[in-house]
Amino acid sequence: MTDDPPDDRYEAGMRVRREVLGDDHVDRANAAITPLDAAFQRYITETAWGGIWTRDQQLDRRTRSCITIALLTALRADKELAMHIRGGLRNGLTPAEITEVILHTVPYSGIPAANAAINVAKTVLGEEH
Repeated sequence: MTDDPPDDRYEAGMRVRREVLGDDHVDRANAAITPLDAAFQRYITETAWGGIWTRDQQLDRRTRSCITIALLTALRADKELAMHIRGGLRNGLTPAEITEVILHTVPYSGIPAANAAINVAKTVLGEEH
């Protein structure tokens, strides 16, 4: 994890978040922040986006997208999966690569989880292509 001060991590995280997910998505998410989730939203921007996604040491963004899609498939986190499929496309993944990542999760996460992920991918990729 980076040793940057929290404000620097927040700014770096917001930059990467916008690059991966797009300005429209981030603007919508920011507009929906309430006092109830403001601290949580800041935390994920600082830690996930500003502390992990900003690391350039070993993994590029395409690889990070593959890992994230696989994990979200296994967790059956459909809403976040759709968001990260779109992000994967922005990071240069092809629809075939996204499908292959999901297929790769089948023996590890199970058929129901991968089936749900394929359905999310079909919806998202149908929107994008």
